[in-house]
Amino acid sequence: MNYRVLFSTKDLPILQNKMFPDRESAIRCPRGDVSLVQNETYGFIFNQLFDKTLIAYDTDYQNEQAFSKVFRGHLEDVTKIISQHFSGKSLLEVGCGKGYFLELLQRAGFEIIGIDPAYEGINPKIIKDHFKPSLNISTDGIILRHTLEHIPDPISFLSAIAQANGNKGIIYIEVPCFDWICNHKAWTDIFYEHVNYFRLADFQRIFSKIYDSGHIFGGQYLYIIADINSLRYPSVNHKTDFTFPDDFLSNLSQIATIAKGHRNTIWGGAAKGVIFAHYMHKMDVKIGSVIDINPAKQGKFIAGTGIKVSSPDEGINRLTPGDILFVMNPNYLEEIKMLTNNQFNYTVV
Repeated sequence: MNYRVLFSTKDLPILQNKMFPDRESAIRCPRGDVSLVQNETYGFIFNQLFDKTLIAYDTDYQNEQAFSKVFRGHLEDVTKIISQHFSGKSLLEVGCGKGYFLELLQRAGFEIIGIDPAYEGINPKIIKDHFKPSLNISTDGIILRHTLEHIPDPISFLSAIAQANGNKGIIYIEVPCFDWICNHKAWTDIFYEHVNYFRLADFQRIFSKIYDSGHIFGGQYLYIIADINSLRYPSVNHKTDFTFPDDFLSNLSQIATIAKGHRNTIWGGAAKGVIFAHYMHKMDVKIGSVIDINPAKQGKFIAGTGIKVSSPDEGINRLTPGDILFVMNPNYLEEIKMLTNNQFNYTVV
């Protein structure tokens, strides 16, 4: 097969949301390289250097975003989409994380089962495991939120889900939008653990029967609802063509110039914050602290740079008016300003 190289970077932490008990172990975390390529046979975009044997999700993997009111609003929007297309149907959520969205759907009246090896709670409807056909679960609908980007050979994975479900049912897929990443030069959105990078056009080629699709969360995510039995290996067509920006990392030096000589804090100790800290470290920019509203991250250390994560109250108390607060996601800017009384210099990455 022929591949077109789009972007390369080295030495990224393997798991961006894995938390560490001390600075030293966080700095020593496993690392890997990224060579983002486009397969010119099927049009897929993925990290050609990805090694799935390096990936292990456990209870130290903390990726719950629902502590944010803004993100809860997004999940409520997704619930409305699910309700429109899956009303009265039994559901399986593959990769349900800590179970917040699953339980949101339960409260909305859905009969639903979840699967995730990183689950920590006591919900009897959630299986702490990876998806496998031997679980013998069959439902009317499948939910796949922010899971497929982590899976090597996504067509084979979707095919296994379809076969386990008797090649019937409807599937909801939600993933980051690669078009948004390219258009916004969002270098903080390219991670090692994201092996795949999708555009809406990819799913329009993967499924022949689509009921609904679109962009959500300010365009950062895309979703599609399709007949799972219409899954197919896609062929290349004009929809696969796109131009990856040559100046993808162009604002790195500008951000480094803003940050040098100041007290700098990151708001957002998840994947974007980990990657931002990684690049700032390479630019010799000192980041004093990371603030995150997820209690499971607080007091722990982020992968790669080993910066300690503070609660909003603790982190804000260390700052003085005029300090620079790097906001990892523009969607949260107004929420962060409100939580911090709008007293700092906010730089959206």
